[in-house]
Amino acid sequence: MAKRKRTKPKPVIGDANDPEGLYVWMRRYLEALAMKNYTERTVGNCEENLRLFLAWCEARSITRPTHVTPPMLERYRRHLFHLRRDNGKPLSFHAQRNRLAPLRGYFRWLTRQNVLLYNPASELELPRLVRRLPKHVLTEHEAELVLKQPDTNGPMGIRDRAILEVLYSTGIRRMELIGLQVFDLNRERGVLRVREGKGRRERIVPIGEQASAWIERYLSEVRPELVVYADEGTLFLSALGEALSAKWLTQIVHDYVERAELGKRGSCHLFRHTMATVMLENGADIRYIQEMLGHRDLSTTQIYTQVSIRRLKAIHALTHPTAKLHTREALRGKTRATAERPSVAKTTSNTDEDFSLLAAEYDEEAARDESAS
Repeated sequence: MAKRKRTKPKPVIGDANDPEGLYVWMRRYLEALAMKNYTERTVGNCEENLRLFLAWCEARSITRPTHVTPPMLERYRRHLFHLRRDNGKPLSFHAQRNRLAPLRGYFRWLTRQNVLLYNPASELELPRLVRRLPKHVLTEHEAELVLKQPDTNGPMGIRDRAILEVLYSTGIRRMELIGLQVFDLNRERGVLRVREGKGRRERIVPIGEQASAWIERYLSEVRPELVVYADEGTLFLSALGEALSAKWLTQIVHDYVERAELGKRGSCHLFRHTMATVMLENGADIRYIQEMLGHRDLSTTQIYTQVSIRRLKAIHALTHPTAKLHTREALRGKTRATAERPSVAKTTSNTDEDFSLLAAEYDEEAARDESAS
């Protein structure tokens, strides 16, 4: 029987015997976060970034929260900006923000605990982040090619195929898939319960019949052979009978994408982007996509409207003078023919329907051009 790995205790930074030291107050702050029901991962990330700050302070003989001033925090911010990794590259602005954000919460908490008379981090500015579009998104055909990569003649291939199917069908996050339980799938209703969503927010998402069938096959043929310890109900297990690790899941999905030789790179989040984009292109309302993805803010979901530009391409082909002439004339002819039908109301409220019609016609035209070339 395989033994579970034991995590080594993290070293103390500073004086653990000083009740007013930065390290002791950090431990109390992390305990307060846990008491507020923050996830273990959130508390762990906070501790990791606070430890980096404490190490920087220790090198400068800053041992207590009362010694920290706004100019010192500004120096730490400049230190992160000029810091270089082992490969010589600077920290990304996202990484800099991750290291600075916990400081604001830490010192705000210290101020509320009356440890500090004022919050030295109240004016600490975080780097501005640029919201970038997903670099790679799979088409429906490309997604099917990736799904076919696992060797389903063996048990691990069946498990991996079920994993890929769930990622593509539901668009759930990597950690959400790892946290799935056996009874989270309700095949009769065609839904999947995501219990450990981001921020501990549970949600129920639909799952396709194809993905459900592969999960059922995995449950009947593979999972019983993988259970080694007392069965805790985790859906997807490793060859050692344990829950999957995040790094392993990222690597295995990445390898299947590379094996498909599509010229695109990505892992679990690639399927999340693909699911949202494909559903939008097929006419799904963005608010339903928001609910599927578990986004709290609609603006986060709206990034996919910039990736899915099928309707915009159709309008461009119809209205721009430099667009392909035969495509534009075909679309206009189809629009005129539709407008002449008695069943179609000639009002300005049919804009979405017109866009859908134009997009469908544009797709047909593009397919004919592709086959001709």
